[in-house]
Amino acid sequence: MIHFLNLRKLNQPFEVAFQKKMKQFLDGGWYILGNEVKQFEIDFASYCGTKHCIGVGNGLDALVLIFKGYIHLGKLQKGDEVIVPANSYIASILAVLQADLVPVLVEPRLETFNINPEEIEAKITSKTKAILPVHLYGQLCEMKAINEIAQKHNLLVIEDAAQAHGSQFSENEKAGNLSNAAAFSFYPGKNLGALGDAGSITTSDNELAEVLFSMRNYGSKVKYENEIIGVNSRLDELQSAFLNIKLKQLDSENEFRRSMAKRYLSEIKSDKIMLPNWDLSQNHVFHLFVIRTSNRLALKNYLKQNGIETMIHYPIPPHKQKALSNWNNLSFPITEKIHDEVLSIPLNSGLKASEIQHIITILNQY
Repeated sequence: MIHFLNLRKLNQPFEVAFQKKMKQFLDGGWYILGNEVKQFEIDFASYCGTKHCIGVGNGLDALVLIFKGYIHLGKLQKGDEVIVPANSYIASILAVLQADLVPVLVEPRLETFNINPEEIEAKITSKTKAILPVHLYGQLCEMKAINEIAQKHNLLVIEDAAQAHGSQFSENEKAGNLSNAAAFSFYPGKNLGALGDAGSITTSDNELAEVLFSMRNYGSKVKYENEIIGVNSRLDELQSAFLNIKLKQLDSENEFRRSMAKRYLSEIKSDKIMLPNWDLSQNHVFHLFVIRTSNRLALKNYLKQNGIETMIHYPIPPHKQKALSNWNNLSFPITEKIHDEVLSIPLNSGLKASEIQHIITILNQY
């Protein structure tokens, strides 16, 4: 069986370095917000091209804290509207709700799965105060158009970059520095994945960063002195150490994924399969390689029978989830089509050349 993602195999090249770092961690005896966190924050901010990186517990917390930070600064108020892609993973929408803001769903482009800037402006009202573009599956949104809309209407732009570590338009335009602030997840399956939950915020907004460094740690800069209402969402010291080891290999991991994606795009020829849209630039890091087909279950079962494991990202659109029952009567035809048709096939540096060829061959026989 070709597994969709074998994390054991993916992390194997780092095991010696992990073990060495683990011993240093145990010998050091400092477990929370120590030098490993500080070093990762410095290095990841530098990698993304921002002034600050604030390490937090996970990607959802990263988004929630950005919104709460801007509420604290008076740049957002509870009840303000935030424009969100209708086809995002539900975490993007949960973050808006958990900050007592109002999500406004906007359709994506069918070709890229990313929010359609042409649909954004029609949804802007006097209550709209922010746009949350999601770089879904690793491909950057149309940020120039989105930022122009935001500037025109005096809106904040907050990137959900949870799947886009290292995606870039150019050396100076990279996921994490294309907006006022960005949220990253380092969930184990990400291109830059920890060995547990982890996340971060990147920003060049000094005022926001100062608030967030305090807010993630109970609202405290000095122990037992709490200046603001905060939470406990701190990037783990050991996970920071592991992430810094893997950060050095992130660009090569992304390049491998792009090379695999090029093979899939040029060699998969079945007329029953719709391939993702990509211009072959570095604006995509292929966290996921997502195809579309009119009969997804049949294709998924066919691939399973031929020893290929697949995943569905995501089977139910947010507005059809029980958790968001107030939205269940809403209609988003493009979003619903995407959620009915998408299927993710294996793509990562743990795959052998023979396995990649097998996936291509089996798909072409479908």
